Amino acid sequence: MDWRESFPINVICTSNPACSGRPITVIISDLCPGTCGAYQFDLSGAAFGALAIRGREDELRHVGQVQIQYQRVPCHYTGFNLAFRIDSGSNPFYFATAIEYENGAGDMSGVEIQNGASGRWLPMQQSFGAVWKINAAMPGPLSFRITSSSRQTVVATNVIPVGWKPNQMYYSHVNF
Repeated sequence: MDWRESFPINVICTSNPACSGRPITVIISDLCPGTCGAYQFDLSGAAFGALAIRGREDELRHVGQVQIQYQRVPCHYTGFNLAFRIDSGSNPFYFATAIEYENGAGDMSGVEIQNGASGRWLPMQQSFGAVWKINAAMPGPLSFRITSSSRQTVVATNVIPVGWKPNQMYYSHVNF
């Protein structure tokens, strides 16, 4: 698995009597904090509770570690288009954005950015997870060309306006 990308997986708890045996879908978005094994997931309390038999959620949450089975699944954000959340560290000379609600396999193999009417597409670098960055002034309006691992490409035109602000979310009119 590529831990630099956010993606959904189905998880089934298999090792505790409180486990329901029903799969739930969670989004893997980052590495587990601390020293974790190659395939160890740090699930939220809500996710742990959802793996349990109804009425035994707290019992399962207090176990700490459970054996699971997991399988990667495609993203389906029905009714959502691509969204761009401006990273809090963005400033006039550095721009980073988390790209959210991407339908399909969930793998972005490349992201390019176009600033205003320049017409030039500049490659962005993957920072971590779904966050892509560029070390350049990007006053806007900003467009994005995103390529998936299956070689599909989508262009989100003029998504981010002139005068964008960190921590703001901007929505496109496209998705895969």
